[in-house]
Amino acid sequence: MSISGKVDPVVRCVSASDIAEALGQGLRDFQALPLYGLVFGALYAAGGILIVLCLTAFGMVYFAYPLAAGFALIGPFVATGLYEVSRRREAGQPVSFGAIWSTVRSRSEIGWMAFVTLFFFVIWMYQVRLLIALLLGLNASFSSLKEFVTVVLTTNEGLLFLAIGNLDGAALSLILFSLTVVSFPLLLDREVDFVTAMVTSVRAVVMSPLPMIGWAAVIVLLLIVSAIPYFLGLIVTLPVLGHTTWHLYRRIVAPLPS
Repeated sequence: MSISGKVDPVVRCVSASDIAEALGQGLRDFQALPLYGLVFGALYAAGGILIVLCLTAFGMVYFAYPLAAGFALIGPFVATGLYEVSRRREAGQPVSFGAIWSTVRSRSEIGWMAFVTLFFFVIWMYQVRLLIALLLGLNASFSSLKEFVTVVLTTNEGLLFLAIGNLDGAALSLILFSLTVVSFPLLLDREVDFVTAMVTSVRAVVMSPLPMIGWAAVIVLLLIVSAIPYFLGLIVTLPVLGHTTWHLYRRIVAPLPS
């Protein structure tokens, strides 16, 4: 039973073929309703660009790489509108920005899940700053991204920073993925609390560890690569991944009995 007293969602095992089929469905959703995907993708990319511009203005452009890596952490929250697009298309309901906003706003538990994702993002950025202070110097400062990359790739301290930072980022990403891969779609689809949604999401990863961890690695890799060209690749990558996540959720969580 969930903490609200309702029956917990039934979680099913999935395979790599299920993920591949969900990806195909996600692509078809994007092709059928490209405007919504492009708008949400553009907003996500614009957010990344704005943060980089702020870092540049404050002389902290060397945070661009950690930011690109950590930006993937808030992707599940940003893609919430895309889950709703796929849900409505699947149910044959009309799709509009007003309808999407109305549904997302009515799900109060989504706000708590948003807090969880943003918390992980803040923790990641603070950990990066801590690693820079510990390994590259308490008052480390770099005049350009090129200087930062040179130090990281050509010094023992820099290589250690890169290794620890990537391992730390991978651990945070896996934890957050486990908490959110099913949570946001479930909160849109059913009246459950956010704790039940997170527990269901973790159960989904535990029941199908190899396919789900493989999917997590693909998501992070695609988002990082898409962020390299000034975040512009996210305009397409985010909507495809968002639509795919909805269809994967539908394969993982069994429908309610009629």
